[in-house]
Amino acid sequence: MKTKKPMTRPGYKKLVAEYEHLTKVERPRVVKGVSDAAAEGDRSENAEYIYGKKKMREIDKRLKYLGQLLKDVEIIDIDNLRGTKVCVGATVVVMDEEEEIKKWTIVGDGEADARDGTISYKAPVAKALLGKEVGDAVTIYRPKGEIEVEITGLYFGDRLIAGE
Repeated sequence: MKTKKPMTRPGYKKLVAEYEHLTKVERPRVVKGVSDAAAEGDRSENAEYIYGKKKMREIDKRLKYLGQLLKDVEIIDIDNLRGTKVCVGATVVVMDEEEEIKKWTIVGDGEADARDGTISYKAPVAKALLGKEVGDAVTIYRPKGEIEVEITGLYFGDRLIAGE
């Protein structure tokens, strides 16, 4: 039996919407462009045809990636999270050795975006934090070296669970 991959509901909806847009809008538009360009004759020097084929390969590659991400998913509903341990869907506040505060929301693979403060549950930081509680000191092993942090806050969505 395959293990299900955790993914938050908002992340799942966003990825499904992207998949549907690529399938129903972008890919048909590009296929039509390639078809129209091919009808013009010599394909070897037809920039629209060459660009269209390249764009279609990119779309197909993204669709394959999204298809894999969306297969065997366990939807995490943040409103239903309970307990006091860090889990997928939780937002964790930590203080590092320099007393700098950092905040991350742990999400599923493929929905992480560092600009939004979200990290994949597969990331070294998330792996170190999962299952821990507020007050725990955690060593995070990263490619650029290890750091020690203390968990100072835990949120499930907007709900403060512990700390801060």
